[in-house]
Amino acid sequence: MVEPLLAGASISISDFKKNPSAAIAAAEGFPVAILNHNKPSAYLIPAAAWAEMVERLEDADLAALVRARADEVPVSVRLDDL
Repeated sequence: MVEPLLAGASISISDFKKNPSAAIAAAEGFPVAILNHNKPSAYLIPAAAWAEMVERLEDADLAALVRARADEVPVSVRLDDL
């Protein structure tokens, strides 16, 4: 079965274990697929890309919450009442 490779670069897990820092540097900020027996077993992504993905997921969750509450009737509240 053919496995999709969701990265532009790949490295075998044995080569990765020999020198992880070199693999990270060679990727030049892009994701790297870690292969085990020529199948992707993990993906290595830069910390900045991970932070952006997490932020986008949080934004998507907030957008879904806003859409779910869009038809609610607003309630007037005074700050002193809180």
